[in-house]
Amino acid sequence: MKQEDFEIKNVFGKGTENTAYAAYFTGTSYLNPLTSASCKPFFANVTFEPRCRNNWHVHRADKGGGQILLCVAGNGWYQEWGKPARSLAPGDVVEIKAGVKHWHGASKDSWFSHIAVEMSGENASNEWLEAVSDEEYDALD
Repeated sequence: MKQEDFEIKNVFGKGTENTAYAAYFTGTSYLNPLTSASCKPFFANVTFEPRCRNNWHVHRADKGGGQILLCVAGNGWYQEWGKPARSLAPGDVVEIKAGVKHWHGASKDSWFSHIAVEMSGENASNEWLEAVSDEEYDALD
């Protein structure tokens, strides 16, 4: 999907370049917070340029926690450690339980946007891990 077409469909807006977390992404991502950081749960529209993906990571919590992805525009990928990658399209919902190692991002030829919902949890944190290699990513269909 071309950027111009994508931006029309990305109803929550691309936001600004996600420089605060750039070290945990391959490629450029954009962040548009939809609620204040103090709001629980927190909602943000995350946009990925083609081929952009975040590193493997785990949402930790002693109780509760995790993340929900609401796909809104373009095409992307989601993968849990040890499982095949799942293609994502607008309307798809991904529920990620606390403690699950995973990554998500855009497909090779499309921009991608999802609303990330950070679920409230006791002692919740995010652990960033290794990057998804080009070899792993390029093997996706």
